[in-house]
Amino acid sequence: MTRQKVKLKKTLSVKAEAGLLGFLLTPDFSNNRRAIAYYTYEEGGNSINRIVTLQKDNDTWRELETLIDGIPSGDYHHGGRIKIGPDDKVYATTGDARNPTIAQDLDSLGGKVLRMNLDGTIPKDNPIENSYVYSYGHRNPQGLAWDEAGQMYESEHGESAHDELNKIAPGMNFGWPEIEGDEQKPNMVNPLIHSDENTWAPSGIAYFDGKLYIATLRGESLKSYDVQSGKITDIITDSGRIRDVFVDEDSLYFISNNTDGRGNPDEKDDKLYRLPLSQIN
Repeated sequence: MTRQKVKLKKTLSVKAEAGLLGFLLTPDFSNNRRAIAYYTYEEGGNSINRIVTLQKDNDTWRELETLIDGIPSGDYHHGGRIKIGPDDKVYATTGDARNPTIAQDLDSLGGKVLRMNLDGTIPKDNPIENSYVYSYGHRNPQGLAWDEAGQMYESEHGESAHDELNKIAPGMNFGWPEIEGDEQKPNMVNPLIHSDENTWAPSGIAYFDGKLYIATLRGESLKSYDVQSGKITDIITDSGRIRDVFVDEDSLYFISNNTDGRGNPDEKDDKLYRLPLSQIN
């Protein structure tokens, strides 16, 4: 393992849950050596989130261009997941920055799933004209994944338990802070499933062959959700806090996050694990 430096143009925030949150290689990385990053910075006593491109030079990454700036931040709830969808657009999750009302405010970038072109411009087919907003009414969205048909799924932290797995469609309102769990209001969408009175603190998710794999932090497990049956199962329960999960060909990978100040790390934490899919399907 080689540690690589990241040199940013702004002062990286060290607040809880803040920092360098999302990192994603561009589709043309082998040629341009670029990545996209989501990070929290401090300026004038305020915390702010931004999405930028990074340029790799040997073992150093340098901030190159700003794609989106001014994403609301605070002490907690930064969102921070970035992924490229099957439509070759960049999707980013943003939290409500502990200001729940902004999740319903379409003029705010907080509490949303955002969608943009690789160069940071707004796609012409976004659901709201001249807006990055793809879906809204989110509290602290953490994971994104797509199935083989291009359907997007998202994981999200609830306020007090009621963590969510959502089926996302453009322009949908997922209700926070007006509804949570099974509560209902007109034109607001309920989750596929939620944790009821338990707390999962779901983080990254991945899809493969009809199942969503969900990394959980407080829940300290890797879960499998069958999209057709709705059955949810614990696959891993002995690795502590799990931050992210990834499926590649015949293997599933997940990473623990016991050294984030909220876990009970051993001397070898944190770890990247690999499991053959044949052992869990």
